[in-house]
Amino acid sequence: MQENSDRERFKSYLRKIGSGEQTGRGMSRAESEDALNLILKGIPSPAQIGAFMIAHRIRRPEIQELAGMLDTYLTLGPKLRSKNKQRNPICFGMPFDGRVRTAPIYPLTTLLLISAGQPVILHGGRKMPVKYGVTTEELFRSLGLNLKGLTIKQVENGFWENNFAFIYQPEHFQIAETLIQYREEIGKRPPIASMELLWTAHQGKHLMITGFVHPPTEERHCKTLQIMNEFNVITIKGLEGSTDLSIRHSSIIGRMRDDKLKRIILKAKDYDYIAEDMSWKNVDEWRDQALQALNNEGPLKKALEWNGGIFLWLSGVVNNLEEGLFKAKALIASGSTKKTLKDLSNWRQNI
Repeated sequence: MQENSDRERFKSYLRKIGSGEQTGRGMSRAESEDALNLILKGIPSPAQIGAFMIAHRIRRPEIQELAGMLDTYLTLGPKLRSKNKQRNPICFGMPFDGRVRTAPIYPLTTLLLISAGQPVILHGGRKMPVKYGVTTEELFRSLGLNLKGLTIKQVENGFWENNFAFIYQPEHFQIAETLIQYREEIGKRPPIASMELLWTAHQGKHLMITGFVHPPTEERHCKTLQIMNEFNVITIKGLEGSTDLSIRHSSIIGRMRDDKLKRIILKAKDYDYIAEDMSWKNVDEWRDQALQALNNEGPLKKALEWNGGIFLWLSGVVNNLEEGLFKAKALIASGSTKKTLKDLSNWRQNI
């Protein structure tokens, strides 16, 4: 009886978002939270879930609906906390379905930030529809750092010790894995993919840095995070919707403080950086280029300095961009960033 009642309630949500322009309307925050909660628990039929996802994608989720989805993830998902007096972490929000066109910089940027004492939290999963791009776990594994096989408590202990945490969905949020099948079957990113860019398992104060491609997405992200009482937010028009800043094209950054978004546009050439955004080919080539960058050479070096310098500045480790770029160069040249990778790998091997 209860299951039938739940399915009928879900059907009412489906009617709301699946109706036409004249009669369709959005769900409330509480209704959206309930809808995703029911989906994650497998209460609606597969036909209902598929119809909900495609209808929601066509009409685009409203900000209170995204907030409701985040409420569900915050309730059901893993939870990670900082230790006492630990610096507020950066939480990077990037597409879970990975990269296919451009060589990722963020794993190296993460190592650089950690070497400067700035904690970083990443989230991701296994290869996922619709892009089936290279994942965070694959990239770090290619560098000799295994991020799988850890309990959430081990992840948290590692975060306290090393200033780095990776939330791996298949192991730390297994109920969310049930959604992957639907992503494949509808052949499009569902609205849940937008919500993933805004979700973090971290409880407490942090700097949320979220990637986007289209300006309307950025606006929705900011308004949604305001509803969630997240006011320390940075948006990045990044490579493939990630938080990686282009070194070839203008870096477009939005910084939200309180309820105002300040636009920052940076051109690498104005800081004597002339380089190309490297194309993605395969993990082996990326690993070789990444290790070269950690050795202060190779085609990814400039992009690492550019991204590292900007994020050192935006996170408040340094006072301005010039100082950030100088510090990024110094961290790489001194071997500190490379040592951070070795320290993390040693920590993981000794668990």
